[in-house]
Amino acid sequence: MECPHLSSSVCIAPDSAKFPNGSPSSWCCSVCRSNKSPWVCLTCSSVHCGRYVNGHAKKHYEDAQVPLTNHKKSEKQDKAQHTVCMDCSSYSTYCYRCDDFVVNDTKLGLVQKVREHLQNLENSAFTADRHRKRKLLENSSLNSKLLKVNGSTTAICATGLRNLGNTCFMNAILQSLSNIEQFCCYFKELPAVELRNGKTAGRRTYHTRSQGDNNVSLVEEFRKTLCALWQGSQTAFSPESLFYVVWKIMPNFRNGASTVVTAIFGGILQNEVNCLICGTESRKFDPFLDLSLDIPSQFRNKRSKNQENGPVCSLRDCLRSFTDLEELDETELYMCHKCKKKQKSTKKFWIQKLPKVLCLHLKRFHWTAYLRNKVDTYVEFPLRGLDMKCYLLEPENSGPENCLYDLAAVVVHHGSGVGSGHYTAYATHEGRWFHFNDSTVTLTEEDTVVKAKAYILFYVERQARAGADKL
Repeated sequence: MECPHLSSSVCIAPDSAKFPNGSPSSWCCSVCRSNKSPWVCLTCSSVHCGRYVNGHAKKHYEDAQVPLTNHKKSEKQDKAQHTVCMDCSSYSTYCYRCDDFVVNDTKLGLVQKVREHLQNLENSAFTADRHRKRKLLENSSLNSKLLKVNGSTTAICATGLRNLGNTCFMNAILQSLSNIEQFCCYFKELPAVELRNGKTAGRRTYHTRSQGDNNVSLVEEFRKTLCALWQGSQTAFSPESLFYVVWKIMPNFRNGASTVVTAIFGGILQNEVNCLICGTESRKFDPFLDLSLDIPSQFRNKRSKNQENGPVCSLRDCLRSFTDLEELDETELYMCHKCKKKQKSTKKFWIQKLPKVLCLHLKRFHWTAYLRNKVDTYVEFPLRGLDMKCYLLEPENSGPENCLYDLAAVVVHHGSGVGSGHYTAYATHEGRWFHFNDSTVTLTEEDTVVKAKAYILFYVERQARAGADKL
């Protein structure tokens, strides 16, 4: 959103503000000394923790408003409202009066100047830290950031994504997509787009934030994000520009055009409905980009893979529940064209065409009478060889390899409710599994991946994976 309070709240400039030493992303709250989610006030440059830590950044704003409500406002108080702050990790700007993230700037461009200054401080600290780590590696052969491959030791080149404020789900999806070769290779091989009116700051391009600005490219920002994730030149990358472009121009993508997304993730379902009174059959073909699967009710209390009270729920159970013949209840009566009224009926799904990349979404949230609960059931899923042939409408027309899928990425929701919690992702890259937790990237084992309580699974067609190197 465009905030009207910047002119009265943004009162600092990099050359006059007194910032702490070191990396902005590791600055500490001046009250509780926490270095998790530091925010800097753009009125006085003081640093406090975010609302999901101890909330001292918001309290700093609230305390500054007390004199304005209980006493007569002075001219000085009116100009310094401590309303706007900046995330020291992602450089996103937030206004507490608007209670939303800000995309515009002051007439003098003070927000941008502070952002560039913080980024320069971060880059300087990163360079110094990288030099220190290089020295440590030279003196020690044991380091958790190294992995032996074919007898030689290599460093991890994966890059994390900074959280822009409740964007962990977007980060987890982006990291998953970056490890699906046939999808990300398409964008990486596109030529860079030079946009007019863009201001270059280091390796990032900041575009005009006016509502009338159409000089932005979603494809270009997506390409730059994917390219940054495996360069190994930084520990974390901020997807702020991509986030802004999506926010700005998403209504332009409602025309249903054919795209690279539908070419890779698109499949077709056949929906069969049969009237139980006259036997009339209705068929409809529906395109899909993902399949949303219910976790069968008999498994919903089984939270752990190691529990012994009955069988473990598997992904095959969820797929079977999705495709099995189902009798529609009274609230879903089918309008039979022959009977010319709503009748009891049965419904069944078949997959008419499988996609190159199969995205499976497990329905982990369901409504009760008053609230939405999370289904915390463990669902067993294969890392390799998911066979989808038995769910096809015409399995005899598909070759054996076309129906086999190997896991590329898993998105996990941590927490108990849909309105809270956190999202991370596991993804495989060049035969190794990584865990992506916003800006933190770590190597992990297959055993850890298979124990995850999956929320979204990305499976790559084995034939498509084999041909990814040809793209």
